[in-house]
Amino acid sequence: MTTTTEGETDEERADETATDADDELTELHAEYGATFIERGGKRVVAGYGRLERTHRAVRRGAGAIERGYGVLTVEGDDRLEFVDNAVSNRVPNSDGEGCYALLLGPQGKIETDLYVYNAGERLLLLTPPDRAEPLASEWRGKTFIQDVEISVATDAMSVFEVHGPQATEKIASVLTNAGTPDEHLTFVRGEIGDAGATVIRTDALCGEESYAVVCNKADAAEIFDTLLTRGMNAPPFGYETFETLTLEAGTPLFGTELREVVPNVLGLRNGLDFEKGCYVGQEIVSRIENRGRPSRRLVGLRCGAVPGSGAAVFDGDSSVGEVTRGVASPTLGEPIALALLEYGFEGDSVTVRVEGEEREASAETLPFVEGSDRSGRLPAYE
Repeated sequence: MTTTTEGETDEERADETATDADDELTELHAEYGATFIERGGKRVVAGYGRLERTHRAVRRGAGAIERGYGVLTVEGDDRLEFVDNAVSNRVPNSDGEGCYALLLGPQGKIETDLYVYNAGERLLLLTPPDRAEPLASEWRGKTFIQDVEISVATDAMSVFEVHGPQATEKIASVLTNAGTPDEHLTFVRGEIGDAGATVIRTDALCGEESYAVVCNKADAAEIFDTLLTRGMNAPPFGYETFETLTLEAGTPLFGTELREVVPNVLGLRNGLDFEKGCYVGQEIVSRIENRGRPSRRLVGLRCGAVPGSGAAVFDGDSSVGEVTRGVASPTLGEPIALALLEYGFEGDSVTVRVEGEEREASAETLPFVEGSDRSGRLPAYE
């Protein structure tokens, strides 16, 4: 630890800089009428008002959102081997490439999902916000003699995303010194405005073309303002709109569908590599894969009313599953939901219990809405 001539440590000065950057970004959100909620212990934007109009603007053009990720960096000569041995997918060897992966418990249930990007001398990991600190602590206890250094960078970095059928044009209109990446989960380094940024082609969680912009916290307000006001138009949107977009796209999320569920149940094949070496939970996942029949599967429901999380789903008098989340779809103009139903259930009509009443619902093939791209997490069953 070093000390400045004014008596402040470098760490204290960095904390002040991060706080100032947070305040500047919060003020920018407020100028657009943001309201805030907490997700995973992190404050994020719920919305900016006029949610249906904003939702349609993203579906028809492009919109920008600040994402509340937890951020880890992993450095050291053994970083690739260490992370690859822990996660369910193969970590890329090449700079500029990434993967979507899962961390499983001994019974094969998802403890967290994460994106792993190879950034040359380090790996950059994006996790649910409440999983970064616990994961770093757990991994530090497992390094032993390996050359691995794990750091939590959540407070030092910001992540924004642009979604919509015109997302590529939007990013191209503000990104300099690099072209937009073509393949999902690959990235380039360039500049947005006067600030350096890493731009990732993401896996289309909203069912539309999509990019993530990763930057230093100190540059966050400038980059977000550039995404909103320069080049092509891209209005801001918050997590309430993000949830309606992802549900329409058939995308399971960590907080509602993934946590403590075996990935085979969700048809989450893009997060699994069945050919790689052993990792915790692999035996369970492989056994279910080889048997070809998980206990449940994720389906879509069109409902007579918006059901809450955990609402029971019935086939006649028999319970066949439960809702994970429901919304009023702005695109379809009716309530829709995701539900985990018994794997062998093949019926088209069910009832859902909403506020103590049975409401008719129909089982639907996902996604509900076909956009300019397909979500990488869209359920796929063999």
